[in-house]
Amino acid sequence: MAAWVIGTAVLAGTGWAGGAVLAAFFVSSSVIGRLAPAPAGLDPKGERRDPRQVVANGGPAALGALLGLHDPSLGLWIVTGSLAAAAADTWATGLGGWSPTPPRRLLLGTKLRPGASGGMTVVGTLGAAAGALLVAATGSVAGGAALLGIGTLVGFAGMLVDSALGSGWQGRFHCPACDMASEWRVHRCGARTTRVGGMAWLDNDGVNLAATASGAMLAGAAWLCWFH
Repeated sequence: MAAWVIGTAVLAGTGWAGGAVLAAFFVSSSVIGRLAPAPAGLDPKGERRDPRQVVANGGPAALGALLGLHDPSLGLWIVTGSLAAAAADTWATGLGGWSPTPPRRLLLGTKLRPGASGGMTVVGTLGAAAGALLVAATGSVAGGAALLGIGTLVGFAGMLVDSALGSGWQGRFHCPACDMASEWRVHRCGARTTRVGGMAWLDNDGVNLAATASGAMLAGAAWLCWFH
């Protein structure tokens, strides 16, 4: 139902051009998610999207698409920038799982366990650029050549926002029963976890929402600068 609402809003505001951008993100990210190796020693949410994940990844794009009722070009730029950020993050996580070297925390450079939030690798970074480029290229077919470069940069910037928040502010927990790291207040075994870092209220969905919202706002600002 959440995906249906978001898809309807995107189509209503930006037509089939925005629908194609949404499809490029959804199909490619689903494939990447299924190919990604499961991180060992962590408590991932899984590849199946629940309503909160759908809203976090597509909510800003849906709201931005409604601006397309006023100006179709603006709506398409916002949809493309927001979903490029979502794709960059998904591709970075999925392809980064195949990196032969461990991820490092953004800015600080300290090593992290593979799959930990906020970690970055060369493979994942290249994957982020490729994911953002794919979505931006789809949007540029109707939105103009400028959207190709700007959408890619905006999407990559959104991924950096995700990594920065994930490494510094996202809640980090530990399950005392399983002696395992977790991103959730209740571990999958049913035991309550202990917070070891970050803010307890900020989870992965909140980080994703911040990244896609950043992509939407940056794309909107770029549209204003480009056309006005």
